[in-house]
Amino acid sequence: MADIIYDKAAVGAALDRMALAIRSQGNDIALIGIERGGARVADAVQQRLERAGCMVVRGNLDISFYRDDLDTIGSNPEVRPSHMPFDVSGRTVWLVDDVLYTGRTIRAALGEVFDYGRPDAVRLCVLLDRGGRQLPIAADVAGLMHAADAGCSVKLVTEDVSENDWHIEQRRVRA
Repeated sequence: MADIIYDKAAVGAALDRMALAIRSQGNDIALIGIERGGARVADAVQQRLERAGCMVVRGNLDISFYRDDLDTIGSNPEVRPSHMPFDVSGRTVWLVDDVLYTGRTIRAALGEVFDYGRPDAVRLCVLLDRGGRQLPIAADVAGLMHAADAGCSVKLVTEDVSENDWHIEQRRVRA
């Protein structure tokens, strides 16, 4: 059974704070969403930034082939194409993801970003930081924080694409 740990109001307020924090760094912004949840979060942050008058370029990464656990995720992983319609070289880019846990997803995303060029800086923006890092990776901007046990799964639920009912659930997966 899943418990809602953050409802749609909390998620919406977190997205607002994330956009404000990114906007404070300048008005010319490059966002890169990590498929799937991170891409949806990046879309929501982009909308807020553009409403505030910022110029935003957007890309999405599918890190499936950059993962260090590719051999354990099954024989037919769902792979989506990466889409990087701008040059990352010489600019600050913001990686955006939904939930930061071990840091392995971000490590894989960094590998792919550098295949597209050499940015001046890479910043990390996540909707939820749940702790439990295995790698020395930290978010520059985290909308929400939640200390979750290793035996729990924490995920952003985005059945409604319009973000009107997005929420974050926690479910115990092992004792």
